[in-house]
Amino acid sequence: QVQLVESGGGSVQAGGSLRLACAASGVTRSAFMAWFRQAPGKEREGVAAIFSRTANTYYSDSVKGRFAISQDNTLNTVYLQMNTLKPEDSAMYYCAVGLRSGVPWFRVSNSDYWGQGTQVTVSS
Repeated sequence: QVQLVESGGGSVQAGGSLRLACAASGVTRSAFMAWFRQAPGKEREGVAAIFSRTANTYYSDSVKGRFAISQDNTLNTVYLQMNTLKPEDSAMYYCAVGLRSGVPWFRVSNSDYWGQGTQVTVSS
C-alpha cells in the first residue's frame, strides 16, 4: 500500500523560507516524484518534479530560481525548499508519485499517488 506523508507546511511572512518533506512508503519503483499546489478556487498546478533515474529536476516558471526539489539517497523522501516566498505561493501543497516515464510531470492526471497535503500560508 502506497502512502505519502507531507510535512513542513506553516505560516511565514513574505520573503521567508519553508522546507517541505514527503515521506513515501510502499513505492517500489517510481519514475518521478513531484510537488503540486492548489489555492482556493484554482486548479491544482505542478510546482516541481525530480526524476528517479536521472535526478533531473523541473520547475514551473512561477517558482524557478526560488524553489529547489531534492531527494534523499533512499529515494523515499523528497524535499521542497522554498525561498523568497510570496503571498501568491499560499496554497495546499501536495506530494505526488508518477510511475510512468516520458509523460508530462506537471499534468495532474500523470501522477498515480497523492499525499493529503500540507498548507503553506505566506502573509504580506
